[in-house]
Amino acid sequence: MVVTHLALELRFQGKKLRGFTCKLTRSAHGFLPENSWTIAAQVALPYLVSGLGMVAAGIVMDIVQHWEVFKEISEVFILVPALVGLKGNLEMTLASRLSTAVQATVVGFLAALAAVGLGGLTRGRVDVTQAGVLCASSVTTAFIAALSLGLVMVAVIIGSRKVGINPDNVATPIAASLGDLITLSLLAGVSTLFFSYRDMWYLPSLVCVFFLLLLVPAWFIITSHSPSIREVLKSGWQPVILAMSISSIGGLILDKSLSNPDFEGMAMFTPVINGVGGNLVAIQASRMSTYLHYWSVPGALPFEMSANCHGPCATFCSLDVNSKSARVLVTLVVPGHLLFLYTIHLLQGGHVAMTPTFIICYLTAALLQVVILLYAASLLVRWLWRRGLDPDNFSIPYLTALGDLLGTGFLALSFQLVRMFSSAGTGV
Repeated sequence: MVVTHLALELRFQGKKLRGFTCKLTRSAHGFLPENSWTIAAQVALPYLVSGLGMVAAGIVMDIVQHWEVFKEISEVFILVPALVGLKGNLEMTLASRLSTAVQATVVGFLAALAAVGLGGLTRGRVDVTQAGVLCASSVTTAFIAALSLGLVMVAVIIGSRKVGINPDNVATPIAASLGDLITLSLLAGVSTLFFSYRDMWYLPSLVCVFFLLLLVPAWFIITSHSPSIREVLKSGWQPVILAMSISSIGGLILDKSLSNPDFEGMAMFTPVINGVGGNLVAIQASRMSTYLHYWSVPGALPFEMSANCHGPCATFCSLDVNSKSARVLVTLVVPGHLLFLYTIHLLQGGHVAMTPTFIICYLTAALLQVVILLYAASLLVRWLWRRGLDPDNFSIPYLTALGDLLGTGFLALSFQLVRMFSSAGTGV
């Protein structure tokens, strides 16, 4: 039996093309379900590679948190989950390179405004110069990251097809691992550059005007000539903007946690726990969407999915293929994070002693995050499909943003628990 992995780009709105999202595994007899070993074999290597990429991003984060711009403008930390999540959300809802660049530029600016607003609420004041640096840094980083990572996403999907691997299993983690590292490095470098020239008060304004008032309108006019891209520009804003807002709350938690010397190590672990959780739930959402696109039409669930109740047991313990993949993804959490923790330990990063107390708290946080995300994916994908919405375009932004919020919150709670145990003399 010859199996061909097709990255079909079919939209269920007329005869329009949609993004590199509906990737179907076909055979001569139709849809070929994958067993647990096939799923694990295809997901494990990209998962580990992407995790190591996030460890590298964590190392970058651990280093740059001591840079002057991060100390003087701590709101930059609020931008981190928002911009990293924005990068992933745009690439997972990929439809066009220029339309992605348009969305990234605009939402990057909105993320900066959110960071300024949240920082102003907690500080009680807004520094205009620092706000300008934040806005210029966010817009520039979002634009460059979206444009370059879009090319990476296309290359990964085409490469997956050529070697006969299901793109659902590999595209998300590989693209995301590179994206986290590139986005964090860009944010650190660009913000440092603008901070160095903060005395030139007009420079951030000129940068924002160049992107928002010159490039964005020009690209909008160019891309609006394509009906499929025009549809993305018209209806694709809500998920990424709401996801950015959710991620910004996680960024606020990160900002406030890193102001505490006892929580300094969070900078190293935040990209890892957030990235792993986001990647695993994106794989599950993408697989569920592929399943729905093959077996049904928007607005009607297949019998296998509609017959099951929507409780956690149905998500993780039933016999259908989506439950099978959820179990595989959950089993990857602890071994993967143990490898990532060991790698961090070898690299002497994180400013945290790898005690049994810390490891148990960290692994519990990571496992709880992924279980909640996978259950949320099961509910959200069903809900969106019933309403005739493409889960590929709508579910992944919300789920990855929720992953950022849960990961940062649980990680902060883990550090707090470790500190409490240490203070009580029970840390080992």
